[in-house]
Order: sequence, then structure tokens, then C-alpha cells
Amino acid sequence: MRLFIVIVVLLGLALALQAGLVAFAGYVLLGVMLLSRYLARTWIVDLTAERICKTEPLEPGGTVEVIVKIRNAGRFPVPWVLVEDRIAEQAIVQRRLSLKGSRLRVLFIRANGEKTVKYKLIFALRGYYQVGPMFAETGDVFGLHRRHKVFTEPVFVLVYPKVLSITTFDFASTRPIGEIRLANMLFEDPTRTAGVRPYQMGDPLQRINWRATARTGVLHSRIYEPTSLAGATILIDFHADGYPKKGEPIRSELAITTAVSVANAVILLNQQIGIASNGRDATDRIREESLKSKDETAPESYTTRYEARSQFEEKLQNDRLRPVIVETRRGYDQFHKIRETLARLEQTDGRTFADFLIEMSPRLPRDATIIAVLPRVTIETSVALGQMRRQGFAISAILIGLADDGSDTRVVAHGRLIAEGIRDVRYVNSEQDIMALGDRNAIPTPADYAFAAVLA
Repeated sequence: MRLFIVIVVLLGLALALQAGLVAFAGYVLLGVMLLSRYLARTWIVDLTAERICKTEPLEPGGTVEVIVKIRNAGRFPVPWVLVEDRIAEQAIVQRRLSLKGSRLRVLFIRANGEKTVKYKLIFALRGYYQVGPMFAETGDVFGLHRRHKVFTEPVFVLVYPKVLSITTFDFASTRPIGEIRLANMLFEDPTRTAGVRPYQMGDPLQRINWRATARTGVLHSRIYEPTSLAGATILIDFHADGYPKKGEPIRSELAITTAVSVANAVILLNQQIGIASNGRDATDRIREESLKSKDETAPESYTTRYEARSQFEEKLQNDRLRPVIVETRRGYDQFHKIRETLARLEQTDGRTFADFLIEMSPRLPRDATIIAVLPRVTIETSVALGQMRRQGFAISAILIGLADDGSDTRVVAHGRLIAEGIRDVRYVNSEQDIMALGDRNAIPTPADYAFAAVLA
């Protein structure tokens, strides 16, 4: 605009001074500017795009082909247009996904013509990935005017976390019967006989107590104690301080794989299962970013005061960093909900795990074992877990990524938990450790108890 004003002023001076050659040059330059401005605007308006991309959930290692068709609906050819499809750079840096092909192209598109940008995304790790939108830039051949445009709505691809098979599951088997009163006798433990009763129609043969039957001459059946396994609630510490950048994303992915594998093992036992974490759902982050963008670019875009209030309240809830929760229940679709939630889980620097435990403890069922997945054990975390144990919860802990060579980090973490009476502590440093979780691969040693006594 300033250049346009300068040219008009110079043209006026040339006409006033009767400088014909200068005036002619001014006319030519003014015409070129106006023509360039018109063509640049026409080109960018005439361009449209269509994205073709499958959005079904994938397993780790899955591939998605992205095709973006760019059309020129105008009467003039577009000499050049620079197009770039947006992909999260952080995901590429952390090698969560890899790219085959080019998402950045410079194209020449004929009038009523079409060009295609095609590439493949290979997803190595779980996550909630945004693909798009596509950004376009074009302008006149002299570089006097540039125009930009955003093509297509973004699409999102969900990649599930890896599920490993745990051979046995005994997290609650060491809990004595009667420590927590069961709300419902869901199952009976055939290894624990509580007594006998008269035979009832429908009792299986293996339930009959033949000794009592022979002694009394009347059929008697065994009575079993209720099983001590009543499901689990998995609590995941996903605070950013517990996952140094040096070990990322390996450590955090190990924590998620551990949680989803344990949940799968509980589901296979037909028990109740649930998860909760102080991390953040990726959908909340994307929604918060869109609200922030709306506030910065168009603060006056609300049509009613009710819309403004609802948007403001939703932003406050996101800023509060609500915990990610899948309620502890039984059911066929429970594992599917848990796996989807863990696929979208992201680290946050908001609520610490100790504060998270204080908030969650009134909402957790007492008849389910608490399995804490921890990348570190602070004093506050151990005290909060100990307080839950004293309230009647059965607590197990899985420590993620701590060295198994007797280093101070492992000893300190284990000692703090033992000092609070939490003795079921296990370690996961690899996927093989996850599959062996049911073998109780971490039994407290005398050195651990001695260190716990010092801490106490």
C-alpha cells in the first residue's frame, strides 16, 4: 500500500513537472502493480484442495497414505504455488512417525487443471496425530505481492498402544481375605474351602464333598471363600518431571505399554478395571489450542453472551488440567475405552502425582487393587500412597525405567515405598519385564528393608 501511494505521488509530480518519460514509467509501474495484485488474488481464490486420508485407528507400525488434490478452477494458469501439509514436528523429531515422500511441493497448475501431493505416514508409536491443514503460498512473478491460503480441514489418526501378553496375574493374590470388605461376592476361590452345606440341585460334581457325604450319608457340597481378586484401578504418573528428555519417548511409552498390558490381563480374568492419570488428553489440548487461536484472531466473533460464557468456562476447565479417567467397571467394551484413552494420553507439567492421589482417593473403589505406574517415587508420592494403604486400599507399584543394577535411584524409590508399608513393588525396564510382571520379578531384599528402616 505504501509503495502504491509513493508511485501515485511520483506520477503526480511527473505530470506537474511535465516529465513525460518519468510519467510513462510511472504508468507502466502502476499498471504492473495493479495487474500483479489482481492476478495474485485471483490465483489464490481459484485454488481449492481435497484431502483423501483414512482415519481408522491403527496399530503401531501402521501406514496411512495421504493424498491432497489441488485444483485450479480459474481461467488463468497459476505459475507457481508453494504447498505444505502440516505434520507435528515434535512427532518426527521423537521418531514417533516417519515420512515417505514429500509434503512440501512447488507446483505449476494449468487453467482448470489439477495436481496431486502424495506421501505416506508410518506410525511407529501410539498417539493422536494431526494431519493437516495444508498451507499454500502464491504470488506474481515479480514478487511484489504474496497471497496465502489454508486448505482442507485437518484429520486425526489414532494409533493404539502396544499390548503385551502377561502370563500370570497375581497383584491381589497376596492380599489377605477380609482386609477389605467386598461389596459383592463376584467369584469364589476353589482353592479356599470355607465349609460344607447340603447338596443343592445344580451343584457340579467337583463341588461335592465326598468325605462329608460318606460320613453323613447325605450329599454335601463345599462352600468356598470369595476370591481376593476383585479387579484393579491403574494410576499412571504422567507428569513431565518424571520423564527426562534424554530417555524419551522410550520411558513414557514403556509406562503406557505396561498399563494397557496389565489392563488386558485383568479383562481376560473377567474382572473390573479402570485407569486414571494426571496426564492430559490430546483432544483437550487440541480444543484448547483452537480456543486460544480463536481468542487471538477474532475476539469479537462470539454471537451471544451465552456462547462467550460457555467458551470461557470450557477454557477454564482445560486450564485446570482435569485428570484423565476411565471409571473402574466390568464389561466387554471397557478395554477398548482404556486403550483409546491411553493412546491419546500426553504428558503435562500441571498436577503432581501426590496431589492427583489426594483428589482421586475418594472416587476409587475399595474392592479393586490400586496399581501405581511410576517413573519416579518422590517423598510426597510415597506418603500419599501410604495414606491410601492405611485407608484400606490394596496397593501395588510398578516402577518404570529405573536401573536394575542396585543404583541409588532404585534403592531410594523402593525404600520409600517399603517405609510406607507398600511391599508389592515391581520393576519394568523392557518389554520382556512387562510380560514377566506376573512372576513377581521384584521381591524386597534385606538391603531394601534395612534402607526402609533408615528412612522411617
